[in-house]
Amino acid sequence: MQTSPKKSLGQHWLHDGLALEAMLVAAEVKAGDTVLEIGPGLGTLTERIIRIGADVLAVEFDQELLAGLQEKFQTVEPTKFQVVQGDIRTFDFSTMPENYKIVANIPYYLTANLMRILADDHTHKPTHAALLMQKEVAERINERPGNMSFLTVLTQFYYETGLGMLVPPELFTPPPKVDSQILILKRREAPLFTDVDTKDFFRLVKAGFSAKRKKLRSSLSGGLRITKPEAEALLVRASLDPNLRAQALSLDDWHSLYLATKD
Repeated sequence: MQTSPKKSLGQHWLHDGLALEAMLVAAEVKAGDTVLEIGPGLGTLTERIIRIGADVLAVEFDQELLAGLQEKFQTVEPTKFQVVQGDIRTFDFSTMPENYKIVANIPYYLTANLMRILADDHTHKPTHAALLMQKEVAERINERPGNMSFLTVLTQFYYETGLGMLVPPELFTPPPKVDSQILILKRREAPLFTDVDTKDFFRLVKAGFSAKRKKLRSSLSGGLRITKPEAEALLVRASLDPNLRAQALSLDDWHSLYLATKD
């Protein structure tokens, strides 16, 4: 069984009991749940999920770790534990049952990709997720108007977000160079706005963030390929100051701006 993390795969194994428990609390894991665990590693979190009485489907990219996990949990009923080799970026989320949950200590380089997948219109979304990631990224996704990003808007359109336990480097093997934090996701019963075409809505948001150092009249002009006067008129119709920058807008502001494009 593999015993050393692979730097090439961004592996940092969490070994602190309190932090592991904090992930389960954040995802509200309980007996009878089905949990998708991404990157189980040595199975330390997996053990705790099984002990609670939840069913686990673990997706592990590392073939060497896969064999170790199969051996470690060979006495667990197949209905309670399954592990498959795969890349979460190509995983078919539609195979998961209704109301499943996700827990994951994810490599930093996968974070943005995973968040975009979980916020994709076609993804069968979890009701709850606890994702351990770089602290700065977790804070960015949980931001409020003033320091928003495209990823913030994308995620919060589908999920209520929150921050869980801060996990310092020394609780991992090997220690990463930065602090980590649990990002908490709770799926909204419906997307935040149901009167939008999501493709057009996020095209607008992406245009707004296309040059985030610039004021909205300029970034929207470039991103939507319209003139600056047209962009300014659009912002005025939405009752927004053309001198604002994209990071200052709330999700309600983006909704107003979207509706203004349909006038």
